[in-house]
Amino acid sequence: MKKIFYLFAIVTLSFFLNSCATAPKKVEVPVLSSSPSPRTNVDHTVGPGETLWRLSKMYDVSVASIVSRNRLNQSKELKMGQRLVIPEAAPIKPIISLYPTKKWKYIIIHHSATEEGNALAFHKAHMRKGWDQGVGYHFIIDNGRSGKRDGQIEISPRWLKQQDGAHCKAGDMNYKAIGICLVGNFNHDKVSTKQMASLVHLVNTLKNYYKIPDKNIQRHGKVNGALTECPGIRFPWQGFKEKLQHAPQEVQTPAAPSGTAAAPAKPKKPRPRFKP
Repeated sequence: MKKIFYLFAIVTLSFFLNSCATAPKKVEVPVLSSSPSPRTNVDHTVGPGETLWRLSKMYDVSVASIVSRNRLNQSKELKMGQRLVIPEAAPIKPIISLYPTKKWKYIIIHHSATEEGNALAFHKAHMRKGWDQGVGYHFIIDNGRSGKRDGQIEISPRWLKQQDGAHCKAGDMNYKAIGICLVGNFNHDKVSTKQMASLVHLVNTLKNYYKIPDKNIQRHGKVNGALTECPGIRFPWQGFKEKLQHAPQEVQTPAAPSGTAAAPAKPKKPRPRFKP
């Protein structure tokens, strides 16, 4: 009888220890892939704010190699829309420059409400609307169309020059909020896995460095006075916030390459002729 009792007790204890009901809730946090991939020649269209230095870091290729392959004059600036071949390029990675400033208090998330697009396309569209500084967002996260990779993070000149945005008039957010736009229409479509991973990485980097509290990370449509559904009714906001809370809390050091405005002492507040 004692042997039967002990056997019953062991089986019962094993059941409770392995029961799913006792396991804590697990949140899958997407991360940017760092697995090695073969190098290859890449066709690249120069976007707003891109320089030889930035392309060199993005593709892990020397400036000299890019200059030689494309017969460039290294002293001249690249032109938006210019086509280049990046020789023996590694998989592209984001280069997020950080600037010491107390200007940024919020982060506002947008969608483009278009099926495709990229920083260059938005720059041209915003210039046609009369925004003399071009693309109104600070960062764009691509969806794999318009010649860009799914989840690719593009940095606009507004961020590189630490200028006001032109992405959210409500609450004066243009002057104190970092604007991030994901390409896509999330009233109909879903955010891709790679876009979400890049968004978590980017927001986590920015909020930690600028000490932006979670409550100040907002959807465009939830800003007081904003009359919009942006970033779309199908944007998984709760899932995004959970992933953000479980993401590694790393703080990066500032990165301001030569020729880039690092931190203007008193940023000007140019007001575009038309603001969203």
